[in-house]
Amino acid sequence: MLKKLNMVIGVFFSEMATHLLEIFSALDRDVDAIRGDLVPRPEWTARDYARKAERMRQLKGRLEVGPSDLPPLKNFLSSHRGFLLGLMANPNLPEHESFTDLLWAVFHLTDELMRREDVSALADADLAHLSVDARRVYSHLLAEWITYLGHLREDYPYLYSLALRTNPFDPSAFVEVR
Repeated sequence: MLKKLNMVIGVFFSEMATHLLEIFSALDRDVDAIRGDLVPRPEWTARDYARKAERMRQLKGRLEVGPSDLPPLKNFLSSHRGFLLGLMANPNLPEHESFTDLLWAVFHLTDELMRREDVSALADADLAHLSVDARRVYSHLLAEWITYLGHLREDYPYLYSLALRTNPFDPSAFVEVR
């Protein structure tokens, strides 16, 4: 069952979460402070991945979302709403609480954005509220991503290689094999 759930997690990262990481990392005012925890090194062990994931779960207040950031985020998330609903319907989700929490956070942010007609003209209080929601998604997403990389390293080295070559936190990442 865990293998099937990890497949679902892989599809989530392939379909939308890696791009979501790209969006959020561009809004992270201090991404350089966490880059070392998000660019795996060959000597990392399973324990290192777990420790890095826990550190990502503890991050608070890193993301700065402005009015101009919300329209593209809203478009991206709303275009993947059906995909998210399909994932949420997966009966195996209760077996993976942290991934379920991530999906709920993404779904909540999607719902919040979709219910606002013009996300580029919000009151400061509403923008602050949406920033909190985005930060929640980001910290969950970072933790699940590094955990997923650890899983790929152990069980699917070819997928791990692709994940490293498309790592949004590695400035030297290049998808083509050199």
